[in-house]
Parts: sequence; C-alpha cells; structure tokens
Amino acid sequence: MIERPTPAPLLILGWGNLSRGDDALGPMCVTALRQLLPDDLRHQVEFLDDYQLQIEHALDLLGRKNVLFVDASVSCSAPFEVSPLRPVQDGSFTTHAMSPQALMQVYQNLQGQAPPPCTLLAIRGYAFELGEPAGSAALAHLNDALQWAQSWISKATNAIHTGATPREMAFDSDLKSG
Repeated sequence: MIERPTPAPLLILGWGNLSRGDDALGPMCVTALRQLLPDDLRHQVEFLDDYQLQIEHALDLLGRKNVLFVDASVSCSAPFEVSPLRPVQDGSFTTHAMSPQALMQVYQNLQGQAPPPCTLLAIRGYAFELGEPAGSAALAHLNDALQWAQSWISKATNAIHTGATPREMAFDSDLKSG
C-alpha cells in the first residue's frame, strides 16, 4: 500500500480559464494568495487551480480541516460573495465540469463521511470572451476578495492552532459579501 503524505490542513482551490477574461479570477486569486502567504504558514495551506472542477478533485479534500473554493461569477453581488457549501448531487454530478457541492457529494459517497467544511468565494466578473484579459472592474473585485481571503486564512490557521472543531472552523458567522 502506498502511503500518502499528510496534506496541508487548508486547501484553496480556484478554477477558471486564464484565456477567457474575467473567468480567470479564480486562478488569479489562488496565485496571488500563494504569493502573499507568509513563509511560516506555507506548511498549513495548499493551493490548487484548474480550468474546472472535476470528479478527481474529490480526492484533494482528503485530510483537510477546511477548504476555500474560489471562482468567478456573473450572478453574485459585487465585489464578491461568500457562502458555506453543503454536499448536493446536482445536475453537474454527471457532466465533465462539476459544482463544488457535487464534488463534496462525491467525496461523501467515496469516503462514507461528510467532507471538511467548505466555503465558496465567488468574485463578480462581467466579460468572459476568449482571448481577452480580465477587466478592470473584475480586477478591483479581485483585490477586495483577496483581502477577505487573507483574513480567512488567518482565522483558519489560528483555529487549527487552538484545536477548533471543523464546525468552529467553518466561520459561518463571519461570512459576508464584499
């Protein structure tokens, strides 16, 4: 049996297409947070980005204490919205791309237990045309979202150090729109 290394307790997973304007906000947020992360927290946070969520990402939830999903959204309020997630078998469950909720359901089905607490950071985007860069309004929203995400990382790492339970680490009372 192959032994897997212990994963970082926190996972930040962003998705989107860097070649489709504001759709790049998820990966751009992940890249910026990775660069802004203090050295003393590097062993506590893992960063992943992809074009879209896929069933294989359910394995990335293994061993986590808390997960932050990051994506661009055309329907959230500006500059961003934050919401707790629950496992749901939705229509994306059998398609190539998945919702975070469907991914959590896959995890639950595979592991026979609830996934770690997961939160969605949806950053307001406007234009998703192929070959276009992210727009100035979306980039301003990204900056606001980065401030919130840095606070989330700080609270989550503090919770780990104090031995908080997964439910306490969900920070439901601290969730808000930007």
